[in-house]
Amino acid sequence: MTDDPQTHPNPNPRDLGRVFNEVPELYDRVRPGYPDELFADLGAVTGMDETSSVLEVGCGTGQATRSLAALGCSVTAVEPGVDMAALARRRIAAFRDVEVETSTFEQWDDRGRRFDVLVAASSWHWVDPSIGWRRAHDVLRPGGWAALLGHVVVRRPGEPEVYAETADLHERFCPGNPDWGPPPLEDDVRATDEGWGLVEDPGALFGPPTVRWYPTVQWFDGDGFADHLRSLSLYRRLDPGVREPLLDAVAERIRTRMGDRVARRYLSVLRVGQRAWSDPLK
Repeated sequence: MTDDPQTHPNPNPRDLGRVFNEVPELYDRVRPGYPDELFADLGAVTGMDETSSVLEVGCGTGQATRSLAALGCSVTAVEPGVDMAALARRRIAAFRDVEVETSTFEQWDDRGRRFDVLVAASSWHWVDPSIGWRRAHDVLRPGGWAALLGHVVVRRPGEPEVYAETADLHERFCPGNPDWGPPPLEDDVRATDEGWGLVEDPGALFGPPTVRWYPTVQWFDGDGFADHLRSLSLYRRLDPGVREPLLDAVAERIRTRMGDRVARRYLSVLRVGQRAWSDPLK
C-alpha cells in the first residue's frame, strides 16, 4: 500500500482526470505537500529564478504550483481534470504570471512556447511514455531541466504502521488485491538513489538525474486517514460498495487499536536532470 505513483508505471493516462476530478477538495485537503527544502534545492540545481519560465505537468489542485509561484518565476500549469484545474486557479489567484490550462500533456497546445524547467509533481506516471519524454525535450529550451517530484510511503522498524493493523480488513473486503502490502522500509528506499524511478527512462534525451530525499510525515485521526485513502487512485478505483465499508472499518480500527492517531511517513523525492543540448534522434 503506497502513495508513490511511480510504483504503478504506465496506468491509463485518461484515468487521471476521472479518478481525481471526482474529489478535488478532498484531494487538496488530505494530500501531502512538498517541503520548502525541496523547492530550494530545485532552484539551486536548475538555476531557476524570477526570470525563469516553468511548465508544470499535471498540477492537480495546485499544491506544487503555489510553491513554484512563490519562487517568483512564471508558471504555466497543465491539468486534465476540469474541476481540479478550477480549484487550482482559485488557489493560485493571488500570484502573477501563473496560469492553468485544462488539457492532458499529450494533447496540450504549446503554441510554440518554450520553457526553462518542466516540473511534474506526482503526475509523470500518468503521461503516455511513448510521448512524454520526447515532448518534454521539445518544449524545453536547450539546457533546460526536467524535475519529477513524488512521495514514497515508508515505514520505520518497530513503529506502529497502519497497513499492518488493517491487513485483515483489506483482505476481508477486497480479497486477493495484488496492490495491498506494507510500505518499504525508509532505509531501503534511500538506497534507491539513481535514475528516474519506476517511470520509463528518457534515454539520451536527458542527462542522469540528481536525486534527493526529504523525510516528511502527516498525522491523522481515524476519519482523517480514511479520507486520505479516499484520495488515492488505488481506493478510488474500488467500487463504492467495497471502498466505503472498508474505509469505515479502517477508521474504526485506528480509533480502537491505535489511539485514534497515526502517522503517514513519506520520503519526498526530487529527481532533476538536464535536457540534452542537441536532439539525439536527429
